[in-house]
Amino acid sequence: MNNSILIIGGTGEMGQWFAKFFKREGFEVTLWGSSQRVDIADKLGVNFASDLDIAIEKSDIVIVSVPIDITEKVISETAPKMKPGSLLMDFTSIKTKPVEAMKKYAPESVEILGTHPMFGPSIPSLYGQIIIMTPVSGRCDNWFPIINSVFENNGAHIEVIDPKEHDEFVSVVQGLTHFAYITIGSTFKRLDFDVSESRKFMSPVYDIMIDFVGRIIGQNPYLYALIQMENPEVLKVHDAFKKECNNISETVRQHDVESFVENMKSAASHFGDTTSALHRSDKLINSKLQEFDQIAKLVGKECGLVHRYSGVTHVGIVEKVKPRHVVLSKPHQKNKSISLKIENVRLLSENELIQWKINNLKHITRDISVFIPTNAVPETIKDIISDNDNVVDTEIIDTFSGFEYIENLSVTYRITVLEDSNPNLIQDEVKKLLEGLGCYPRS
Repeated sequence: MNNSILIIGGTGEMGQWFAKFFKREGFEVTLWGSSQRVDIADKLGVNFASDLDIAIEKSDIVIVSVPIDITEKVISETAPKMKPGSLLMDFTSIKTKPVEAMKKYAPESVEILGTHPMFGPSIPSLYGQIIIMTPVSGRCDNWFPIINSVFENNGAHIEVIDPKEHDEFVSVVQGLTHFAYITIGSTFKRLDFDVSESRKFMSPVYDIMIDFVGRIIGQNPYLYALIQMENPEVLKVHDAFKKECNNISETVRQHDVESFVENMKSAASHFGDTTSALHRSDKLINSKLQEFDQIAKLVGKECGLVHRYSGVTHVGIVEKVKPRHVVLSKPHQKNKSISLKIENVRLLSENELIQWKINNLKHITRDISVFIPTNAVPETIKDIISDNDNVVDTEIIDTFSGFEYIENLSVTYRITVLEDSNPNLIQDEVKKLLEGLGCYPRS
């Protein structure tokens, strides 16, 4: 029998992500959320806990995936109801308080495992992602290797550390990073700075930085408030950051070049391998430039662009490419033009474009009847015809060998082409190919 998992808070975005993940891994998944969104569970093809207490009592694994400020309360209400031999996990971005709560409220017969996925619900898979786990000695001997294996088998990298050590690292990894980006966003507002207009003058580094600022401040502000406020290690990070901001600002005000240079050199020395950091950031910058260059080279040519968020595919001729926009004329829609933000689209490969046409354009058929050479195999000739990139499908619709004075087999091939491929031209190409193979037309 498959292990059963209950995700409390499973109707949230992170809960839904892991519901799909564990379902693919063969677990029997049940969700519960305070919103009572049964429709979400139905959409995912998993169960919804109509009676939460019964679901807790029956589940092999219970995962708490709720906002940080109510995590301890949910743990206190959940842990005592769990069956012996089961596992209680949390997915909170701080670890000391949740782990202490699990140790306090979970019976000795219930194992506990603090867990922090270092990613958001937008990622397609676990491959290459980091998951931090904080097992308590003697409280996760059975389940830890099982959960560890499930994550590692899907390409995740597991880091095992102490809860307090986790919170110290995360106070910088998340606390400082978010604090800095949110502060930059707030500074734009204080300065009444036109961010959109500034993109006209952006460097590649500014382009990437501004997108990360927008990424952070455009998400759930309550989540980010709790990450700042619930981790007790964050405030001393704030203090250090503010002190450094003031120190560097004072150095600039005094026009003290030597102190500025020394400060920057000292920071680089402490940072360590700045060369590798330069190479990795170059790779990120070049990937953005490469995407732009690929589209820019298609001016006057046909391409397909799929919108990353709506999923809509736009096919047309590239009219012009600007630093942030590409303009397509769409011959399939009476040459209607559309302007798309380059960062919002992905360029379709040649095969993807062909498949889009097969699925969305009209199919036109042409029949070609020929006598094939003696001993030739009709199916082999059909396969050769199908190698034409503009031929969507080829079939044999008729064969006949009863002509008087003619020993050769007559074969009628039906080719299917797309409406934008000039069917008459493709038909002529196929006829010439057949003649080259020794076939001759049947009048």
